[in-house]
Amino acid sequence: MTDALEGMSTFIAVAEARSFRLAGERLGVTRSAVSQGLQRLEDRLGVALVQRTTRSVRLTEAGEQLYASARPALTDLVTALRTVQELRARPRGLLRLSVSSIAESFLSGPALTAFIEDYPDISVDLTVTDEEYDIVREGFDAGVRLGEVVEKDMIAIPVSAEQQQVAVASEHYLARRGIPQHPRDLLSHTCIGWRARPDIAPYRWEFTEFGRDFDVSVEPRVTTNDMSTMIRLACSGAGITFGMRETFQTYIEKGELTPLLEAFCPPFPGFYLYYPRRQQQPPKLRALVEHLRQWNRRHGPTAP
Repeated sequence: MTDALEGMSTFIAVAEARSFRLAGERLGVTRSAVSQGLQRLEDRLGVALVQRTTRSVRLTEAGEQLYASARPALTDLVTALRTVQELRARPRGLLRLSVSSIAESFLSGPALTAFIEDYPDISVDLTVTDEEYDIVREGFDAGVRLGEVVEKDMIAIPVSAEQQQVAVASEHYLARRGIPQHPRDLLSHTCIGWRARPDIAPYRWEFTEFGRDFDVSVEPRVTTNDMSTMIRLACSGAGITFGMRETFQTYIEKGELTPLLEAFCPPFPGFYLYYPRRQQQPPKLRALVEHLRQWNRRHGPTAP
């Protein structure tokens, strides 16, 4: 069937022009090429489609029937192909992203807003989650995670500046309980911890001293999977909590929270947009990737 379809555009051109020469000019090929293409089509179909004379070309009964049926179908096919080409030229569709809840600079920054404004035909479906899973298997176009947890076989581009984890507490709490001078002092403080799900252990607070990484297994008085709850409790003086500095930055600037133990909290690589290696990226994803690359060139991933 595929072979039979080859030559249909030649036949349609001959049927409408009623001339091999004019059909060739329309198709951009020689008169001989038109004749040979039509002959191959007739041979495959086993029926004559055109009656040729030295002065004219007219369709046979089979040719008339084929033209009447094929012309609308060919028009629909050309329209469908043009639609696909337009999708490449103007990206559209639903772009599904899985984003870490702590990727503050990506979720609230201007880069994503600018992308939405520049591509009105793309809808963005953001799933904010800290579950680590296969984005391809789950049907996402891309994800945003810390660079250290992105799989090595993924393509990744930065979407944030370097990150830093810090412990924070309110001045009210510190006035009552004192300021910890070393991470091990946290064991004697009231702590507010985080864990992704009830069936896993609370996150261990990570620090660095003299180039050596270590963690402190605090025993939180309160544990939650909701960062906003941790912040509200810390601001009210319930205890010390721990997380990304940019998550706490607004509250630090307002004086509601005070960063602690910063000498033990060096910066590390930040968040990356990552996606699988493919020969042909969907236009909607390609548009986001190019937008972020240009944004980084103009503003740098450190833009607030």
